[in-house]
Amino acid sequence: MIYNEAYWKDVERVIPHVKDIKKLYGKTILITGGSGLICSCVVDIIYYLNTHDNADIRIIHAARTHEEPADRFPHMKEGPDYGFVYYDATKAEGIDVEADYIIHAASNANPAAYVAEPVETMAANFIGLNNLLSMAVKKGTKRVLYISSSEVYGQKEGMEPYFENDYGYLDILNQRASYPSSKRASETLCVAYSMEYGMDTVIARPGHIYGPGVTPFDNRATAQFTRNAVKGEDIVMKSAGSQLRSYCYSLDCATALLAILLSGESQNAYNISNPDSIITISRIAKCIAEAAGTKLTYENPDDAEAAGYNLMSNSSLDSKKLEALGWAAEFSPEEGADRCVRFYG
Repeated sequence: MIYNEAYWKDVERVIPHVKDIKKLYGKTILITGGSGLICSCVVDIIYYLNTHDNADIRIIHAARTHEEPADRFPHMKEGPDYGFVYYDATKAEGIDVEADYIIHAASNANPAAYVAEPVETMAANFIGLNNLLSMAVKKGTKRVLYISSSEVYGQKEGMEPYFENDYGYLDILNQRASYPSSKRASETLCVAYSMEYGMDTVIARPGHIYGPGVTPFDNRATAQFTRNAVKGEDIVMKSAGSQLRSYCYSLDCATALLAILLSGESQNAYNISNPDSIITISRIAKCIAEAAGTKLTYENPDDAEAAGYNLMSNSSLDSKKLEALGWAAEFSPEEGADRCVRFYG
C-alpha cells in the first residue's frame, strides 16, 4: 500500500458519508482482520481522524502476529491511540479486551482456501465470532458489527439485485459451501446473542470489494487483476467474465461499515454495494487493465481454480437500505481502478 498525499485526500473525501462519525470520538474499537482489504481502510480513516481532528479514538488491532499490522501500517506505532492483541479466529481460546465497539472481519477470504481448508474456514467464521460475542457480553461492549458476505444469498432466478431478505438456493454439500454456510450460521448467531443476552449486534454484507490494499495471498479475481496490472502484465480472465457483481471500492466500503456500525438498526443486515458499480467481472477487469495500460486476455481455468469459483451468476445487491443511513459511494469503477494501480505497493 502506497501512502501519499493523494491517498489521504481520498480518505478525507469519503469521511462525510458517515453522518454519525463523531459517536466514535473518545471510544475504543476492537478490529479483527484489520490488515485485510476492507478493514485496513477503516483503520486508515480512524488514523486520519485522530491525526487531523483529535478524535481520540483508540484502535485495538487483533491479529495472529505483530508483523501483519506492522507491515500494513508502518506509520502507526503502539501508544494511546493504537494497540495490538493476539487473536486467532480458528482457535477456541478467546481474548480479554474492553472495547466500546467491535468490528469482526477476520475470516478466510481466499476462495482456494475454502476448498483446501473448509474446516478452518468454518471455524474462523463461527467459533471466532462466538468468542468475541461472549467476551462482548461480559465486558459490556456497546455494539458488535459482523462482516458477513453477499454469498449468504445463494442462487436465485433472474438478474435483479438481492434485497436483504432475498435468500436463494445454497447446496450445503458442495465442496465450497464452508464459506457461505458458516457466514449464514454466524449471522444467526449474532441475532441469537441479541435475543438471549441483549448484545447489540448488526451485520454487513459486502459485495465484491476491490482496492490497492490487497495482500500477496489474496487470490480473488480483482486482487489478481490488480497485481498483474501493476506489474505491467496482461490481465488473464479464466472465464468469460459474464457474471454480474456488485463492486465497491475499498474506501467506500469502509465508510459503509462505519455507517452501519454507528447508525444501523440492531439485529439487521445491510448490503454494501455501489449502485453505479453493478457490473460484470469482465468490465471491472477491463477498467483495471485500461488504468494500467495493459491488455485483457482469456484462458480456460484449471480444475483447482474452477473449484473455488463463486457459483452465483448474479450477486448484485440492492443498497437502498444502506443509503437510507446517509451513506453514498464516491468512486466509480474507473476511478477505483485508477486508485488500484496508483496506490498499490
